[in-house]
Amino acid sequence: MVGRVLADDAELSARDRRVLAETARVRLLTARQIEQLCFSNGTALSRARRCRRCLERLTRLGYLTRLDRRIGGSRAGSAGYVYGLSGHGQRVVGTHGPAGGVRRRRQWEPRALFLNHLLAVSSLYVELRTLAAQASIDVTEFEAEPGCWRTFTSLMGQDIILKPDAFTVLLTADEELHWFVEVDNGTESLPTVRRKLDLYWDYYSSGNEQRLSGIFPRVLYVASTPHRAAALLGLLRQLPAERWTLFQVVEAQHRLAALTGSSP
Repeated sequence: MVGRVLADDAELSARDRRVLAETARVRLLTARQIEQLCFSNGTALSRARRCRRCLERLTRLGYLTRLDRRIGGSRAGSAGYVYGLSGHGQRVVGTHGPAGGVRRRRQWEPRALFLNHLLAVSSLYVELRTLAAQASIDVTEFEAEPGCWRTFTSLMGQDIILKPDAFTVLLTADEELHWFVEVDNGTESLPTVRRKLDLYWDYYSSGNEQRLSGIFPRVLYVASTPHRAAALLGLLRQLPAERWTLFQVVEAQHRLAALTGSSP
């Protein structure tokens, strides 16, 4: 069995390994998203066909697992399938399990709300990469959770984990932009969000991030609806004035403009 695994590893192409690495970066990707990231040449039909064959092979060899749930229902076809790394795939990439932590897992099926949240983060990454291919920006870093989590010590001596949904560094023609991103689908209560705002300030006050990189990222809350955006802005107005510049709230359709510094 070990010999067969090693033989399979040796047969992985550069594109196969890229598919595994991109999946590891954001934990879950739809077939359509993998196609956008890794299959850029040829006609739309040929790209879809080559991507489908690649995913079928990587799943058959045990590097990827395909979730039971399909995004968009049966009408989405194979493009709606969602993929994550198997334990075998995690070993090849050298990453943590898809549900977080260091333990590798063979199978993982998140609940619907959590799946939608993870895929919203994946969608943001794909959109940034697509924008980078079309415009003068470079995605120099992008980490989804748990890779983007930060640990620090509180004033009371407690170890605390700050859990952003993503961290990214974007290089534009004029500047380098550092961001923590919170994808807010309206599933958390406002008191819970308020506690996280306070936690960001505590992390800022610790100085840990500044010692590592010399800069503290701004925190972008991406709201799913205008109503939710207004509610989040109401929370920010409750904070002391010196904290306001640390945060920004936008509706989902304006997230790329905000992240690249081109929002009106």
